[in-house]
Amino acid sequence: MLYYLCIDDTDNLETKGTGWLAERACNEMKELGLGSFSAISRHQLFVHEDVPYTSHNSSMCVEVTDCGKPDALIRYMQDFLERNGAPGSDPGLCLVPETLSGEARERLIRFGNDAKCTVLNKGLAYALAGELGVHLSEHGGTGDGVVGALAGVGLRMGGEDGRYRGWMHLGPEDTAMPAGEIARQCGAHHVQDEADHALADETPVLLRERIKLIRRHGLPVLLARPDETGGTMRLLHKNELKIY
Repeated sequence: MLYYLCIDDTDNLETKGTGWLAERACNEMKELGLGSFSAISRHQLFVHEDVPYTSHNSSMCVEVTDCGKPDALIRYMQDFLERNGAPGSDPGLCLVPETLSGEARERLIRFGNDAKCTVLNKGLAYALAGELGVHLSEHGGTGDGVVGALAGVGLRMGGEDGRYRGWMHLGPEDTAMPAGEIARQCGAHHVQDEADHALADETPVLLRERIKLIRRHGLPVLLARPDETGGTMRLLHKNELKIY
C-alpha cells in the first residue's frame, strides 16, 4: 500500500531546514526496513503575518511504499521529530493511506489548497483528520505544524502542486539539449511548456545552470518557455519557478 507522509515546522533560523530533516528520516527508515521512499516534494503554504513560520512556510511530503507496519513508521517518526525538532519549532506529522477516496480525498485536497491562501489553525486540522480517520500529531512547541503537515498531504495527493527537493546540473547555461534527454537525465516524466503541453523528445531546449523538477498530474516534470527571442525553448530559471 502507498502512504503519504508529511512533516512541517521542524527548524529554526539557525538549523538546517525541514527538507534536510525529512531526507535524513527517510534514509534512516529505509535502512530499518520501514518502507521505500519517493523523492520529497516541497509545498508552499500561505505567507501571512498571522501564520507562524521560520522562513518560507513550506511543508515536505513523501510517498511511502513497501510499508508493512505503518504504526511502526509513525512511532519512529514521532520519536525522530521529538529528538530532532529544533528549539522553538512546532513540528507536525501526518500519515495518510492512498486508499482514502471519494469525498474524504476531495476534502483533504481542498484543505491543502485552502492552506495556500487562507489562515487555518490546528483546531481545523485536527477536526478534519479525525473525521477522515488519518494520523495527525504534534511533537513540540505549539504544535501548529500539524496544519502544514495535513495540508502538504492534500497538496501532494492532488498532484498539481509542489517542487521536488534538490537541484540538478547537466551542463553550462544555455547549452541546447533534446527535451527527451534532459528528462531522462533528470528523472522527469517529460519536459512541458507552461500551458501543460509536453514537448517532443527531439525538441531542443536550453539548459539552466540549476534545474528543478515540479509536480504536475502526479508526475515529476520540467517546465520550459520560449527564450527571450521567442525561438528556442528554455528551462525556467530558479526565480521563475518560485510561483510553483
